[in-house]
Amino acid sequence: MSECKEYKIDTKCLQEGWKPGNGEPRVLPIYQSTTYKYDSAKHLAGLFDLSVPGHMYTRISNPTVDFVEKKIASLEGGTGAMLTSSGQAANFAAVFNICSAGQNFISLSTIYGGTLNLFAVTMKRMGIEARFVTPDMSDDEIDGFFDENTRCVFGETIANPALNVLDIERFAGIAHRHGVPLIVDNTFATPILCRPFEFGADIVTHSTTKYMDGHATVVGGVIVDSGKFDWAAGGKYPELTEADESYHGVVYTRDFGDAAYITKARVQLMRDMGITPQPIAAFLINEGLDTLALRMERHCANALAVAKYLEKDPRVTWVNYPGLESSSEHAAAMKYTPSGCSGVVSFGVRGGRDAAVKFMDSLELAAIVVHVADARTCVLHPASTTHRQLTDEQLEDAGVSPDLIRLSVGIENVEDIIADIDQALDKSQK
Repeated sequence: MSECKEYKIDTKCLQEGWKPGNGEPRVLPIYQSTTYKYDSAKHLAGLFDLSVPGHMYTRISNPTVDFVEKKIASLEGGTGAMLTSSGQAANFAAVFNICSAGQNFISLSTIYGGTLNLFAVTMKRMGIEARFVTPDMSDDEIDGFFDENTRCVFGETIANPALNVLDIERFAGIAHRHGVPLIVDNTFATPILCRPFEFGADIVTHSTTKYMDGHATVVGGVIVDSGKFDWAAGGKYPELTEADESYHGVVYTRDFGDAAYITKARVQLMRDMGITPQPIAAFLINEGLDTLALRMERHCANALAVAKYLEKDPRVTWVNYPGLESSSEHAAAMKYTPSGCSGVVSFGVRGGRDAAVKFMDSLELAAIVVHVADARTCVLHPASTTHRQLTDEQLEDAGVSPDLIRLSVGIENVEDIIADIDQALDKSQK
């Protein structure tokens, strides 16, 4: 028997997940079926008892989806993964899997506006309190937000759109000191640039809609379980360590070991909430994953070139890109994302909000879209679009100023991207 190889991550993008046998399709098949056939009632009963592997219903699992989950788990270095219908669904389920009414969790305030609204408004209506902290708070200040009902800590590797780089080791240490896991949204970095588990994170999420898809084709999300957190220590998570009467008395930590968390997420939350990815969606995500490593290399190189250009332009008042040596995030970026800082650059146009909007309207190559991390360059003014539901104070905490332009640098020729920026900046100043 040949020795199992541990491939480099760019090879894993192509080789993990679907592994065809002799005469089987080279490309991942789309199992576009809601249901499956069984030879006996006994086998189906085993599936519902979770005692045998397989698929019982596509709302819970599906072969195409399963292969993509395996690929992403391998890329992140996790024990298992669960695809969801969107990134929002992934972040919600990641927290809700271990947090109930009357409990709370800690979140960095410098996160995507949609996630902040999910945590601060929607989950509050469910009786779950999000307690927001900022990266510049001391450990002692952050410790003061914890109590006996705190269940996790949440942050983004590279915040959207503030571009703060999360000090993963620091926040993992804080979380673990209080006996709770650290959940990291790794959407902007992707496992190509950062693998949060290697720095102490316990759960990773992604909006696969972004770089993992990379072509603005399909909305999706994923939760990846490191399998390393000790759910039994401290007695905080009875939902994992005690019998689940909604599932034949299963005890997840006892019956599934290091896959306890992700198994519970699937057989409880996916079953009951139906946040299910369609097989065709998983197939399209997989098409993006095949080229993820190549695209991230180009995104990062182009973004750094654009950031350096903007930094020297008098029509620009400030530039925020962690890859710049002048950035306050540069040291953290060199620790956590040394191969690059994604393709997103934030900057301010001289003249404030009106000039920023005029700049955005004047772009020709870059498209105005409510999206980011596409292969094609796109642009947005968050204060008047994705973050418009936030108060001025929340905007400030999220690192969003009125003049902020979020430019998602694509993989076109960088000279064409810069030329487009140049002509739009000219028009913004007239």
